[in-house]
Amino acid sequence: MAVEGITAGTRGTQANFEHYWQQQGVWVEEPNVRRGGESGVQRLFADNGQMIYVKRQVGHIYRSWLHPFGRPTVLRERDALTALYQLNVKVPKMIFCGTQRDENNQWRALLVTESLDGFEEFEKWLESGGRERHGEMVYEQILQGLAQNLARMHRGRWQHSCIYIKHVFVRVVGEGADARGEVALLDLEKCRQRMTAHQAAAHDMKQLRRHSSFSTSDWQKLLYLYEAAFGSAIKGLE
Repeated sequence: MAVEGITAGTRGTQANFEHYWQQQGVWVEEPNVRRGGESGVQRLFADNGQMIYVKRQVGHIYRSWLHPFGRPTVLRERDALTALYQLNVKVPKMIFCGTQRDENNQWRALLVTESLDGFEEFEKWLESGGRERHGEMVYEQILQGLAQNLARMHRGRWQHSCIYIKHVFVRVVGEGADARGEVALLDLEKCRQRMTAHQAAAHDMKQLRRHSSFSTSDWQKLLYLYEAAFGSAIKGLE
């Protein structure tokens, strides 16, 4: 059974796969059936006590002209995580990714990432009073962080493809005048590279507008910051 993956540990890839596959934690995303198989995410603690997230899949594949017979979706997510990390986009740090065939020749796949300590969904942060508690300066830092992360991704021609506001996570570091807002992007399973940066940008920014609750003034502010970071305007985003 072949294993494809990368790891920050010292064990071999086969040992790593079995090590993570046998561990069980709390389901944060219950297994759902789609793409001919099932996929879910568990939260658990690594041997060193660090909180990690393990996406485990069975027969969960996608097809493309490069992979007409199917390929585990975690490998597409692995490629995106690796590329975006190199582009200085804030995404979860990958610990391990591996796939193997079981005795029925069905794909089993794992993607293990570090927890984004202190981050929470942007809208939950807003609902809990984060904007009022930390002030407009921190809120604008968050908008700027979102704009910069998206622009870096798009300049690299990477399209998130599922950029709903629930996939934008934020945290505030420090207190008072020293507080600063930070942003991370999650759920890169559908991420892919486009022919041009503008194609990636237009798709994601239009999608984000549809699937977010930004007020008109906040959206205009985000758009201004985004286009400044991206380097040009994107038609149809007003």
